[in-house]
Amino acid sequence: MANDRSSFSIKNWSQDDQPREKLRDKGKSVLSDAELVAILIGSGNREESAVDLSKRILASVDHNLNALGKLSIKQLMAFKGIGEAKAITIAAALELGRRRRLADSRIINKIQSSQSVFELMQPLLGELPHEEFWILYLNNSNKVIAKNQLSKGGITGTLVDVRLVLKKALEVGATALILCHNHPSGTLKPSRADQDITQKLKTAATSLDIKVLDHLIITEKTYFSFADEGIL
Repeated sequence: MANDRSSFSIKNWSQDDQPREKLRDKGKSVLSDAELVAILIGSGNREESAVDLSKRILASVDHNLNALGKLSIKQLMAFKGIGEAKAITIAAALELGRRRRLADSRIINKIQSSQSVFELMQPLLGELPHEEFWILYLNNSNKVIAKNQLSKGGITGTLVDVRLVLKKALEVGATALILCHNHPSGTLKPSRADQDITQKLKTAATSLDIKVLDHLIITEKTYFSFADEGIL
């Protein structure tokens, strides 16, 4: 029984099939997602290799790494061959990947388009299970001089205090604002409340000679821009 189980360990595979050696000899970019996960878990179970087990785990989330990163330790342990240590290893690796994307987004400090806003804010908002409303404060050169979470709410919506938005704008000397919030449901269609708060902020900001340049609704993979759609 032990011999059958050990035969699925990576160290017992032929060298051409070992993902660790493949990464070492050919580079990390040639490995599939399943092979990378297999390196993390090291071995499969009695019926399947580490790569086959990894393929099954990935298939359960439609091969979406962001969705894989959202699985809890308990959910990962539901797969035969994944104990607590392996589940924690997978979770830690995916969290490192998320933090790397977040670190990359911090490099963006000048807004040139709605796409650059999405790239800056998606790592913060794209995978959240609840809504958050953020404000980007810009100077005359469209550089981000402050980024502030205004509210955090349930999945049904958030509350936005216009006075707090403008108070912060005056404090940092911003001449323009960009509004951002996420839709955990994945829908890109702005609600009536989304449109109302956009107009309310735009009207209030104009009285202080501050422009509202855009309002982005952000989901895991894409976004909706009020400015791009001509409804700002």
